[in-house]
Amino acid sequence: MTAGLFSEDKVQTYRPLADRMRPQLLADFIGQEHIIGEGKTLTQAIENQTLHSMVFWGPPGTGKTTLAKIIANSVQAHFINLSAVLSGVKDIREAIAQAKQWQTQGDKTILFVDEVHRFNKSQQDAFLPYVEDGTIYFIGATTENPSFELNNALLSRVKTYILKALTVDDLKMVVTKALSTDEQLKQLHMVIDEPSLSLLAKVADGDARRVLNFLEIASDLAEPGPENTSKKISQKIIEDVTSQTLRRFDKGGDLFYEQISALHKSVRGSNPDASLYWFCRMIDGGCDALYIARRVVRMASEDIGNADPRGLQLALDAWQTYERLGSPEGELAIAQAIVYLASTAKSNAVYTAYKEAMTDARNSASLDVPEHLRNAPTQFMKEIGYGKDYRYAHDEDDAFASGETYFPEAMGEKEYYHPVERGLETKIKEKLVRLRESNRINAKKSEK
Repeated sequence: MTAGLFSEDKVQTYRPLADRMRPQLLADFIGQEHIIGEGKTLTQAIENQTLHSMVFWGPPGTGKTTLAKIIANSVQAHFINLSAVLSGVKDIREAIAQAKQWQTQGDKTILFVDEVHRFNKSQQDAFLPYVEDGTIYFIGATTENPSFELNNALLSRVKTYILKALTVDDLKMVVTKALSTDEQLKQLHMVIDEPSLSLLAKVADGDARRVLNFLEIASDLAEPGPENTSKKISQKIIEDVTSQTLRRFDKGGDLFYEQISALHKSVRGSNPDASLYWFCRMIDGGCDALYIARRVVRMASEDIGNADPRGLQLALDAWQTYERLGSPEGELAIAQAIVYLASTAKSNAVYTAYKEAMTDARNSASLDVPEHLRNAPTQFMKEIGYGKDYRYAHDEDDAFASGETYFPEAMGEKEYYHPVERGLETKIKEKLVRLRESNRINAKKSEK
C-alpha cells in the first residue's frame, strides 16, 4: 500500500532509467550483502514482518530509498515519503495525521525521510512521540554521519544501518541487468563489450544511480552494430559521457573529513606515496586547494615541529605559491610540501607540550607572576621589589642563568617539552638535558 496523500502513482510521460530499474523486491536488490544477506538482522525483520525504526547511512546511489520502499512493500505498510530539503513541520504534521488514520484501521505506516540530517533539532524531535507510540515506523536516509547530524534522542530509538559504495562488480551487474530487462533498452538491442562495461562501472564511483544515468546517456549516443541489428556502446562513448564528471566528494560531508584525515595520517606515517595519492584524490574531487594548503601548514607544526623547522617554512611557501599561481600550477607546490613533510623527521613534542601547558595555564590563571620576573619601569616598582634579583641571562656563562626559576612559585618548575631523538630535535634534546641538569644541581645547592 502507498500513501494516498503522497501518491507516487501519477502518470509520467518519461521515467529515467534509474527509476525504471529501481528494484521492487529484496531478491532483486544488488549490493549491501553485509546488511541484507542471509540471516542478517534487516533480512530477518523483513521476512518475519517485524518492523523497527531505522536510519540508512551511506553515500549517494547505494540504495537507501530503494531499501525503504522494498521494506514497505514487503511488510504491507503505507509509505509516506518526505524530503528534509523540501518539507517542514506542516508536512510532518500532515503525515502523522494520515498515519494516525491508517492506524485506526489496523494498518502500518512507514514514514521515510530523505536527507534527514537537513532537519533541525525541533523537526527531528517532532517524530519522537509517534515513533514511541507506534503511530509510525521511522526510516531516515542520510549521507552524513548520524552521530554528528541526528539528535541523541532520535538515534537512541532507531537502528543505524551503514550502506557501502557499490563495488565495480556490483555496478557491472546493475548495467547488465538494465540491458537485459529494461524494455526500452531491449528494443534498441543495446550491447556493450567487457572493457567498456568495466570502464562504465569504475567511473560511476560506487553509485548505482550514476551508472544508470551514464548508461542512459550512452545509449542515446550508441553506434549501429553489425548489420544495423543492434546498437553498440563503445569505450569512446563512455569516455565522452563521463569526461566531465567529478569523483564522489562532498566538501562538507564525511568523505571530505575521511580523506583529509587519510592525508594527514599518511604524512604523519611517513608515507609520501599515500600522502600524494590522497592529495590528488581530494583535488580531483573538487576540494579547495587553499584548504589543503592550510591543513599542510598544520601538519608541519603538529607532526614535524622542531625535528625539521624547514617543513613549516616550505608549507607556508607552498600556500603562498598557490595563491600567486592558482590552479593547476600552484598545486604542484602543495604536492612538493606534502611529499617533503611525509619524508622528513617527525616530532609532536611541541604539540604535546603546548596541550599540557595550556591545561596548566587554564587551571592556574590566578597565580601571580614571580616578583623577580616583573618589569619595573618606575622607581616605586623597584622599591616594592619588582625585578629584584633577576639574573640577565646574557651576562651569565653560556647565556644561561643556571638555577633561575620562571614559573609561578606555587607551581614549581615544570617540564612540558620533551624533544625526540629525530632530526634537529636530537641536538635540541642534548642541550636541554644539559641545561635542565644544571638547574637541578643548582636547585639542590640552594636547598642546602
